[in-house]
Amino acid sequence: MYPNLYYLIDDFFGVKLNGLRLVNSFGFFVAIAFVASGFVLYNELKRKESIGEFTPTEESITIGAPASMSELLTSFFFGFLFGYKIIVAFTIADALNNTQAFILSLQGNIGAGILVGAIMVYLKWKEKDKDKLAKPETRKLLLWPHDRVGDIVLQAALWGFLGAKIFHNLENLEELMLDPWGSLISFSGLTFYGGLILATIAIIVFIRKYNMRVIHFADAMAPTMLFAYAAGRIGCHISGDGDWGIPNLNPKPFTWLPDWFWSYQYPHNVVNAGVSIPGCVGNYCNQLPEGVYPTTFYEVIIMFLLFLIVWMVRKKITQPGIITGIYFIFAGGERFFIEKIRVNNKYTFLPFQPTQAELISVILIILGIVFLVKSKSWFPKNIQKS
Repeated sequence: MYPNLYYLIDDFFGVKLNGLRLVNSFGFFVAIAFVASGFVLYNELKRKESIGEFTPTEESITIGAPASMSELLTSFFFGFLFGYKIIVAFTIADALNNTQAFILSLQGNIGAGILVGAIMVYLKWKEKDKDKLAKPETRKLLLWPHDRVGDIVLQAALWGFLGAKIFHNLENLEELMLDPWGSLISFSGLTFYGGLILATIAIIVFIRKYNMRVIHFADAMAPTMLFAYAAGRIGCHISGDGDWGIPNLNPKPFTWLPDWFWSYQYPHNVVNAGVSIPGCVGNYCNQLPEGVYPTTFYEVIIMFLLFLIVWMVRKKITQPGIITGIYFIFAGGERFFIEKIRVNNKYTFLPFQPTQAELISVILIILGIVFLVKSKSWFPKNIQKS
C-alpha cells in the first residue's frame, strides 16, 4: 500500500521527496477522479447541447479592470499558505512524520510564506494589468452548461467531501464520541452516499440558477458518476483506507488468480490497522492479521464496466430519465451486493441488521425502477425546463 505519494514515488523510482508525504494517495486519486469525471461530463453536456436539450444563458462580465483588492489578498493568502507549509515540508526531514499533525500545527516558514505570497500578488497584478483598458467595459456572453463544468466539479468536491464526512460520523457514532475532534478533522473516514446526497442537493440548486433542466443534467451525470466512483476507489485501494472486505480464508476458485485478487492483508495501510509487520520501522508498519476480500479493487472493475455499458447505450436512449434510472439501479445494486463481503457497521436495532449503505442502496434501486416506469409521463420530451 502507498499511504501517500512519497512511498509510491520511492517504490517505483527510488526517489525520496519528503514533501510528497503531504499528498495523501487517496486524496490524489480522488482529485484525478474529479478532473477526469469533469472531462466526461464536459463531453456529455456538449453532446446534449447539440441535440437541443440545453440552451445557453446570458451573462455580463467586466473586462479591462485592474486587479481588485480582494483578488490580490486572495492571491497573497494562498501564496503565503503554500510557502509557509509546502516549502517547509520539502526542507525539514522530520516535518511530515505525522502529516496531519504538521498541517494542523503552526510549524512553518514565515519568510517563505511572505515571499511566495508576494510573488503570487505580483503575478495576479501582472495578469490583470496586461488586459487593462483605459475604461473597463461590460460585455454580454452566452454561456453553455459545458462552460460551467469547472464550477460544477468544485461544488461536487466541496459538498461531496462535507457530506461524506458527516455520514461517516453518523455511521460511526461510538468513534465520534470517543474522539470528536479527531474524527472530524481526520483525513480518513468518508462515506460515499453521504457525499452523493449532499453534492446532489448543491448541484441541483446551482444548475437551476442557470435554467438547466434537472433531468437532462441528471442523465448527463449518470455515466460521470459511475466513472468517478470507479476512479475514486483506486485511491481507496492503493492507500488501504479501511474500505476492505471481511476475512477471506477460502481457497482460490482458480489457481491462475493472483493471491492479492482473492485475499489481501493490506500491508502498510494508511489507517495503521492490524498487526506490526516484522522488521518494519516507522509509520505505516501494520498489516491485517489475515487476508480479506479486496472489495475496493472489485468495485473499480465493476463500476468501470457499468460505466462502459451506460456510455455505449446513452445515445440510443432518448427518453429523459431512463439513463438516470439505470444509474440508480446499477449504483444501488453494486453497493448492495458488495456490502455482503465488506466490513461495515450494522444497524443492530433494525430487522435484518442492515448497514447504512444497504439501506440507501435499496432506496436507490427502488427509485431507479420508478424512474424506468414513470419517466415517460414525468419527463415529456417537449418540455425544456423544470
